[in-house]
Amino acid sequence: MWIVDWFKNKLQEIGWFGKKGKIVFLGLDDAGKTTLLKRLKEDKMAQLPPTLMPHAEELFIGNVSVTAWDLGGHEAARKTWRNYFAGINAIIFLVDASKEERFEEARIELENVLETESLSKVPIVILGNKIDKK
Repeated sequence: MWIVDWFKNKLQEIGWFGKKGKIVFLGLDDAGKTTLLKRLKEDKMAQLPPTLMPHAEELFIGNVSVTAWDLGGHEAARKTWRNYFAGINAIIFLVDASKEERFEEARIELENVLETESLSKVPIVILGNKIDKK
């Protein structure tokens, strides 16, 4: 599966291969954070309900053990994101590429993350999801 290979290569590039890490999945609601996390963990595609509460999954990609936090993206959940930033090693920020009307809202939230001083050295991957849709 190309997405697992891609993640494995990125982890090797940042020196994580054979280590443990903590990442957070961020983005607006319905961007596909939970779907991507489930795909990485179980190699399954499924329709999933909205994330109401933050939850963590343990991922094993190659020789890397990653605690991946899915924090939800609805407005109330975004207010709690900062509570999970301590000790993180990377951020995966998903944007729903099929909803152009929400790009500005996503940009503002991403900008808030980028302006967080404690994250100045944390790698951030921005993925456009749902690119198969119009």
